[in-house]
Amino acid sequence: MAMQTLLKGRILSFSNSPFDGDPVAATQQDEALVISDHIIAAVGSFDDLRAAYPQADVIDHGNRVILAGFVDAHVHFPQTAMIASWGKRLIDWLNTYTFPEEMRFADSAYAEEIANRYLDLTAAHGTTTMCSFATIHPASVDAFFTAAQSRGQRVVTGKTCMDRNAPEGLRDTAQSAYDQSKVLLGKWHGVDRLSYAITPRFSPTSTIEQLEAMGALWAEHPDCLMQTHLSEQTDEIEWVKSLFPDARDYLDTYESYGLLGGRGLYGHAIHLEQRERDRLREHDAALVHCPTSNTFIGSGLFDMAGLMADGHRIGLATDTGGGSSFSMLRTMAAAYEIGQLRGTPMHAAQLLWLATVGSARALHMDDVIGNIAPGKEADLVVLDLASTPAISQRSDRASDLWEAIFPTIMMGDDRAITEVWINGKRR
Repeated sequence: MAMQTLLKGRILSFSNSPFDGDPVAATQQDEALVISDHIIAAVGSFDDLRAAYPQADVIDHGNRVILAGFVDAHVHFPQTAMIASWGKRLIDWLNTYTFPEEMRFADSAYAEEIANRYLDLTAAHGTTTMCSFATIHPASVDAFFTAAQSRGQRVVTGKTCMDRNAPEGLRDTAQSAYDQSKVLLGKWHGVDRLSYAITPRFSPTSTIEQLEAMGALWAEHPDCLMQTHLSEQTDEIEWVKSLFPDARDYLDTYESYGLLGGRGLYGHAIHLEQRERDRLREHDAALVHCPTSNTFIGSGLFDMAGLMADGHRIGLATDTGGGSSFSMLRTMAAAYEIGQLRGTPMHAAQLLWLATVGSARALHMDDVIGNIAPGKEADLVVLDLASTPAISQRSDRASDLWEAIFPTIMMGDDRAITEVWINGKRR
């Protein structure tokens, strides 16, 4: 007989996008849910579910909020140990901090240590799924997938491919990038809850030959995701133009080589030209907003309101370690602040949707994760809306659930995470 658990609390889910009309009208509140093995079996009133599932173990979370586990759509797990490194913009930051740290992943034991550390840290912050870049080393991919598999986690990663503008020891070739990526994809993609992403870091660190090789691999495996970076900083864009003088714009350095598609994930996408916006939308490609990273490295202000109004597929991400926090709560707060700076503040329902359904949609996984509904995988987070004295005294004065949740979004951290469920198991 299946193991059944009945969770009682303030169950919060989404019936549609809170960016389409009244944000609150897109949400649904229930009293309880039932987990059967690793799946959400039912959602509804406590009395009804208690009667329908008399054998279920009951966990009563009182007035705490239960929602889908957070989904982080763009991270670099190898940058865990160098998060919050001071004082550089993107290109200097890569050369000073990132590349020396990524060199260490030639050691498979180090890769394993950091993969497990990263998954411990993120679980403590309520993140249950993420899409991560690895390093050029196949062992970094093996380490991350092995660690996630042992925890039953749904994750995405891929070998980062770079064959120029990177130090000796951190470059592959067009051929080795293709060969190694293909082997790793065959080994891991679709095993348990694991998915492979074809991963050219960004066009400045790949030759045309390597970009073509990655485009060819994606064409052979169109069910895979492809992740990269796009239009993060203005000086980066100028660099791209100098490296690809024939390209129409930054996006064209991917589009010309088969790296623009509906299962593509384009991190940052801050300084987009009109042609880029149009082409990304035509392909229904995913743009991933990384707000703490954009402020920390001084990149710019993502146009959430404009891109959403145009119908883009958008996810939210920490971008660890360019991002300065492992917390999706802190990431939501930063997204709110960037919205304010653009004159378009977001509602709490919109922020929570981006960190759950929106990011799951970006990863094309919203059929199985990112929301609470019967049939979805049981990845859940339980939020304490009074996790610190400062938050508690504010939420006490709230007149509705949204006013009570917003202080936790703006001021909350891992102390707000009461409980995390991954694939139907309490962490």
